[in-house]
Amino acid sequence: MTEIRIGRLLRSSTDAFVVGCQVSQIDAPAFGGLIRIPLADGTQIYGLIYDIRVDDDDLVRQLVTTGDVDETIIADNRVNRNVPVEISALVVGYQEGDEIKHLLPARPALSLDMIYLCSDEELVRFTSAGRFGYFRHILRADKVPAGELLAAHIQNVYQAGRDRDWVVRASRELINLLRSDHDTLMSVLGTLSDAVPAVAGKE
Repeated sequence: MTEIRIGRLLRSSTDAFVVGCQVSQIDAPAFGGLIRIPLADGTQIYGLIYDIRVDDDDLVRQLVTTGDVDETIIADNRVNRNVPVEISALVVGYQEGDEIKHLLPARPALSLDMIYLCSDEELVRFTSAGRFGYFRHILRADKVPAGELLAAHIQNVYQAGRDRDWVVRASRELINLLRSDHDTLMSVLGTLSDAVPAVAGKE
């Protein structure tokens, strides 16, 4: 299996981390994607991408005010930019040995650790462990678009090989978790309804 490296760790805590990569590397990671950080002791930390930010710099500020910009200058700027793209991810679990746990790790990863995009097989394996325990990390996180993130994640999982029954069970778990928060439940289910019908209708 070919591993897809997407960047290196900029900063982290036990519940979230930020990855830095070049503009030319952002074709692989996407909103809702599952990524992992292998640690020196063999532990792997898993995160869901909830934000991708392309910052500006002095050169970009100058170029956007000059009108027509030559395509070679744009291409050079995108390939050789010093300011990294920042990918923010929410920690949703970790792996010790062969066991995946939908819990927060004991300690965060270290700066400059390499981050990899999880394959379909790894995504299926992660979601097969436990009973949606990582949903609570998503729902309680501040400044995270929970509905959109869950919808993108569920789409990815289905497309990676999980069946329709998994989608149904995931939806029921969300209803159970949010039964006392009607507004958030309606928001999350409304967002899911935009994504799930297109997925669930596939043969």
